[in-house]
Amino acid sequence: MEMKTCQILGVNIAVTNMEQTVKYLEDNISNLRGKYITVCNGHTSVMAYEDKKYRQVQNEAVLSLPDGEPLSIVSRRRGHMEAERVTGPDLMDEMFVRGQAGNGLKHYFYGGTQDTLDKLKVILENKYPELQIAGMYSPPFRTLTEKEKREDVERINQSGADIIWVGLGAPKQENWMYEQKGKLCGVSIGVGAGFDYHAGKLRRAPKWMQKISMEWFVRLLQDPKRLWKRYLVTNVKFIWYTRREKV
Repeated sequence: MEMKTCQILGVNIAVTNMEQTVKYLEDNISNLRGKYITVCNGHTSVMAYEDKKYRQVQNEAVLSLPDGEPLSIVSRRRGHMEAERVTGPDLMDEMFVRGQAGNGLKHYFYGGTQDTLDKLKVILENKYPELQIAGMYSPPFRTLTEKEKREDVERINQSGADIIWVGLGAPKQENWMYEQKGKLCGVSIGVGAGFDYHAGKLRRAPKWMQKISMEWFVRLLQDPKRLWKRYLVTNVKFIWYTRREKV
């Protein structure tokens, strides 16, 4: 069940591609229950490099996927020529397509706003009518009580979900999945803004921009006030840290 990895800034990034990742999920779904998968980019890699606890959270994931193209580029430069980018939104879409084709997996959506979930439900039901949606829940945007955490776990487990898509944003979603490790009926996958993309609230960059590692720029233009520091500062840090890192 193990997948080859390349350590980047202390995080074990999976050396994989979309086809291999989807097959891994479908073939190992029973063994993945209660575990979690992180979807990493330059920002989360820098956070993990600077925060030992968050690095531990990333490395206890059964997989840390290379959402950001720079991670795949670094992996290839370090000898893993087969490494490709696997983004959260694209992985969701691939699994929805497989669900539409009848793979039988049930999907739960935890996170986002209620408005986002309402839009997402309508779009998914129209686009993938055979997709099994086990449930959706938008938790409060504050620290949850222990009682609320237990209720969330019970709600998810009662749904019988196989895949729990977690859209809380980093590092909140990774910390939540780490805290719930071993408690949930399915595998949790943190996908950040994936809910907003599939709900039509955010637009993806053109493919050519994705290939040259510029998707972050389109995301920045859509939410500059909140994201300027994350992208401009951490992108520079990522380049600096990886270039001086001893392999």
